[in-house]
Amino acid sequence: MAQAKYTRIDNNKRPSSYCSTVTIVVFVALCLFGIWMMTSSSVTPVQNVDVSQENNSEVKEQATDPSNNNSQQFEDNRGDLSEDATKGDGSVTPDKNSDVKEKQEEKSDEKSQEKPSEDTKTENQDTSVSEKRSDSDESQQKSDSDESQQKSDSDESEKKSDSAESEKKSDSDESEKKSDSDETEKSSESNDNKQFDSDERENKSDSDENEKKSGDASETTDKTEEKVEQSGNQESDENSNEKKTDDNANSQGSNEVYPSVAQSELLNESTTQNGSFTTQAAESKNEKESQVSSKQSTIWKLCNVTAGPDYIPCLDNLKAIRSLPSTKHYEHRERQCPEEPPTCLVPLPEGYKRPIEWPKSREKIWYSNVPHTKLAEYKGHQNWVKVTGEYLTFPGGGTQFKHGALHYIDTIQQSVPDIAWGNRSRVILDVGCGVASFGGFLFERDVLTMSLAPKDEHEAQVQFALERGIPAISAVMGTKRLPYPGRVFDVVHCARCRVPWHIEGGKLLLELNRVLRPGGFFVWSATPIYQKLPEDVEIWNEMKALTKAMCWEVVSISKDKLNGVGIAVYKKPTSNECYEKRSQNQPPICPDSDDPNAAWNIPLQACMHKVPVSSTERGSQWPEKWPARLTNTPYWLTNSQVGVYGKPAPEDFTADYEHWKRIVSKSYLNGIGINWSNVRNVMDMRSVYGGFAAALKDLNIWVMNVVSVNSADTLPIIYERGLFGMYHDWCESFSTYPRSYDLLHADNLFSNIKNRCNLKAVVAEIDRILRPEGKLIVRDTVEIISEIESMVKSMKWEVRMTYSKDKVGFLCVQKSMWRPKELETLEYAIG
Repeated sequence: MAQAKYTRIDNNKRPSSYCSTVTIVVFVALCLFGIWMMTSSSVTPVQNVDVSQENNSEVKEQATDPSNNNSQQFEDNRGDLSEDATKGDGSVTPDKNSDVKEKQEEKSDEKSQEKPSEDTKTENQDTSVSEKRSDSDESQQKSDSDESQQKSDSDESEKKSDSAESEKKSDSDESEKKSDSDETEKSSESNDNKQFDSDERENKSDSDENEKKSGDASETTDKTEEKVEQSGNQESDENSNEKKTDDNANSQGSNEVYPSVAQSELLNESTTQNGSFTTQAAESKNEKESQVSSKQSTIWKLCNVTAGPDYIPCLDNLKAIRSLPSTKHYEHRERQCPEEPPTCLVPLPEGYKRPIEWPKSREKIWYSNVPHTKLAEYKGHQNWVKVTGEYLTFPGGGTQFKHGALHYIDTIQQSVPDIAWGNRSRVILDVGCGVASFGGFLFERDVLTMSLAPKDEHEAQVQFALERGIPAISAVMGTKRLPYPGRVFDVVHCARCRVPWHIEGGKLLLELNRVLRPGGFFVWSATPIYQKLPEDVEIWNEMKALTKAMCWEVVSISKDKLNGVGIAVYKKPTSNECYEKRSQNQPPICPDSDDPNAAWNIPLQACMHKVPVSSTERGSQWPEKWPARLTNTPYWLTNSQVGVYGKPAPEDFTADYEHWKRIVSKSYLNGIGINWSNVRNVMDMRSVYGGFAAALKDLNIWVMNVVSVNSADTLPIIYERGLFGMYHDWCESFSTYPRSYDLLHADNLFSNIKNRCNLKAVVAEIDRILRPEGKLIVRDTVEIISEIESMVKSMKWEVRMTYSKDKVGFLCVQKSMWRPKELETLEYAIG
């Protein structure tokens, strides 16, 4: 009964139950439809602003947090963007935004289908971005087709599975992609920041800060905001030709968000022309090409040569020396450069140490830096150099001044008061200088001395001088002119210099006559002056006849009683009157076609150049006294002459000096991290008027001004202002020992020689002559800076500063102690 009763009741309720079920199904369907409608219509810019505003308090906390490295890095670079743009969106915590996340997960299946409609809605509601979005959406669909296809496939699989785990996994994959993209972007930012000028960094740093912060907040954003950001990124990179660069930018942009105000401002900026700013794609492309090319040419090897750590390529070309037909005129001590300059690196002496600072270095140097004892054994009794424990010490003596150079210097001054060290006489040439103690002590008299000596059996004498902090080069009075202009030295000095001045018509003494100023002095201290041996008497008589024929006036013949030597001082004439009155034209007057300033690989001629007489010609007057001559425009520069920079020569000269004074005072002295107390030997590898050296006059340094043989010949101007230098071709090695200079300065050098010189060989030469821990300063084009930076990095040098503005770059690097292990044998340098 009970069962029948229950059966009857069930049968009676079946229709109503069925209707209830249908009603519930329809209700649920309507609810789902309503939810779908709500979610599809809820994605509006108004909500975007609300979402971003909900996180503003958290953004402010992050921006002001001292522990936030990004805010510290860009805290001074926010002036170009609005306050909203510089703030961006901060990191969003999972707890506060869990509801938003759940809605996003529910909407993820629908968003891929709803993107076109959502874009249209956003476009209608926000007119400030409508035109940009229509263009950028189209370009995005083309450039990001692969990425969109991936996301579409992922969304379809998620819709079919309706699995929460699938959605979480997809989110995790997207997070991993974002992380990789962020890392790539950060790496790109790190490299590119070095190439931007300060104005560009202000714009980019704010943008990068916003991108990073908004990347952290990506979990709270919707696809509409993602697409707007993508448009902004693509618009700013509209000139990009690299698909990979665009993909990376869009990949990051798909997870970034800016407040609506910031979006509008950034997009408005992106519609402007590039102006002076290059695109990131172009910069990245150039950098990649530069890196590829540099990697192909910057594999360094260690030079395997007989000279070892003392290798000078143009003086140690043993193959060329062996093939010389004669060495009678010291041809084997002259430059014999290899056909191809070496690109290997010179080894360091074992136990090399940082050189002792000036002025202590004048008295002692590390033995391990110049480990040669032959000169100490040969000249120790003359107080040239002695071995004292771990040091090589220099008592200040020389062959002609055993008891000290200062007494010898003062003796000359007393015998010829007109010589006026450091006043009338500022720049002198010391021939056969030995270890250059004469020039080293003349610094105390405010005199700049160019010391020269050959690389001969007096082992490493020029290297000793340079290690002591005294200017010197390896050169010889042989068959060619010295690398100096005519009429530039105030005094020429020779103390027992072993040069046969009197032979072959006085050809070597006539070379001194070429470089000596009219009215300048030749100071000669040698045995023929005070000894009566037959050979000495013969030389003395020949020198008397030769100097008389050259119209040199004997000013003084005196004796230094303390050192027991005689000193003869001659003066070059200041007019041509004596030349015209000579009974015999011997030595002859050089033809007018013979340029006394021509000095690069020019054979010596046994003739004399006439003295300039025109008041506007250099050499007709003595320069102003030191230090006035340093800053005053030379009298022979006239407004009718066009200077190197296109202005009238006097104006050009002044502008150059003011330019370098400003750079040195505002940048070099304090702004690039150089401790100038460690700097003594400096070279300006491409000097013009000597402005760089003049701007450093108050420092305890000296500057070798190098004028390229392919540049305007301004070296006479440099000498006229009381500085010195020499001609050189940077396609060849410099005539100095390795590790000679503390600082090298290259202003637009590489861009001027790149078409005719091997830049890798030039960089190898820079490494050779620069001391470990020495500095190289380069000012050149951005492309050259990038190439040089890549090369020096491959030698493990430290980049101290790099900077660029308006396609002009600046680089300051420090040489390391690193040496390659693989050897490269230079057959021509093997004995």
